[in-house]
Amino acid sequence: MLASLSIFPLDQGESVGKYVAKVVDIIDKSGLPYRTSAMSTVMEGSWDQVFAVIKKCHHSLVKESNRVYMVITVDDRKKAKNRLTGKVDRIEQVLKRKIKR
Repeated sequence: MLASLSIFPLDQGESVGKYVAKVVDIIDKSGLPYRTSAMSTVMEGSWDQVFAVIKKCHHSLVKESNRVYMVITVDDRKKAKNRLTGKVDRIEQVLKRKIKR
């Protein structure tokens, strides 16, 4: 499955980069395949793997914040693998050209 996660504290001021960095560090150390962008991080793994990482990210932020905003989007397709890159590869096949990754 793929899961897109956006998570940050709402009560720590306008700039929350250091909190987002903590979350990305947790995701990076999880060993799951992932891609981070300016608006979210997409992870690939089983339900249990992905949500264990999301739970750890949430717990990390609530230690320092009274209010955490989180958006999770899930695409769970049976028997599909390597979708993190495969979905983009498929777009490039359809377009018959490379796109920015």
